Amino acid sequence: MPIRFLLYGLVVLLAAGCSADRSETSAPVRLASAPAGPTADAFGDYWYQGEAELTSYTLEQARYGEVHPGEAVLIFVTEPFSRSRHVKLDRPGQAGDDEVTVLKLNMTRSFTTGIYPYSMMASVFTPVDRRTYPHTLKVTTTAQEWCGHTFTQINRTRRGYRARLFSYFEREGDRDVSLPDVWLEDALWTTIRLNPDDLPTGEVRMLPGTFYQRFRHIDLAPQIATASLEPAEEPGQRIYTVTYPDIGRTLSIRFRAAFPHEIEGWTETYRSGFGPDAPVLTTRADRKARLRLDYWTHNSVADSTWRARLGLASSP
Repeated sequence: MPIRFLLYGLVVLLAAGCSADRSETSAPVRLASAPAGPTADAFGDYWYQGEAELTSYTLEQARYGEVHPGEAVLIFVTEPFSRSRHVKLDRPGQAGDDEVTVLKLNMTRSFTTGIYPYSMMASVFTPVDRRTYPHTLKVTTTAQEWCGHTFTQINRTRRGYRARLFSYFEREGDRDVSLPDVWLEDALWTTIRLNPDDLPTGEVRMLPGTFYQRFRHIDLAPQIATASLEPAEEPGQRIYTVTYPDIGRTLSIRFRAAFPHEIEGWTETYRSGFGPDAPVLTTRADRKARLRLDYWTHNSVADSTWRARLGLASSP
């Protein structure tokens, strides 16, 4: 039996420690002509070892017309996922054809604006087998600050995506919208890790990232963007850039050219603040530390030393 399948079985068992009927809004789409993505044993040697990859970043976050210091963390791990219900499977061995292995990203940002803190998190679930499942299945995003909190969920459907927003702002309220078959900006991060050559280039319809959507309170609607994938100035790195001319925003993600394509940093440039004189500012994140760890087993007081190894504050 090939070693990568044995390793896959091991990661399914270990990932269980981190812990409906099928409908049109939750069905996956199979497109046999889609790019296959990575299939080498090296992928299993890195991703199917029962560990997550944790990377911390120094953060300079644009908000309210100023740049605020903070921290960001990217957590990548493979998990067994239900392709009909879009949830992590508790008993993948009993799921049959409903099981699909995903690369999950948990992205967090924390920073303070004056007296009050922001805490944000996005989760992205992208199938590893991109030939059979070329589309990200689910994105969820939460934003908390002292004014209140919001929740966004995007699910893959047969025709595109279903997006739901729950907000404390009156003009937003609760929304449930259907989206066409477009790229999700939030899926770019997992696509880079799986196979950066699958990234779209040229003119593309893309849904801006849900963090940006929360900062600017824009509608959940696709935008026309221009994307490019080029060598970065740093040796051995590439940079992927998406520019949205209609909303005046540019995102650039810098990552290592060689597998496993670790993300080294990113920038986002857009107008921050309110009114016609709001300045154009740049959010920036640069890598501090990286380690691989089964973090879900390290939840005792003594395990807080791992935060120091990542260069993170003792408490979030």
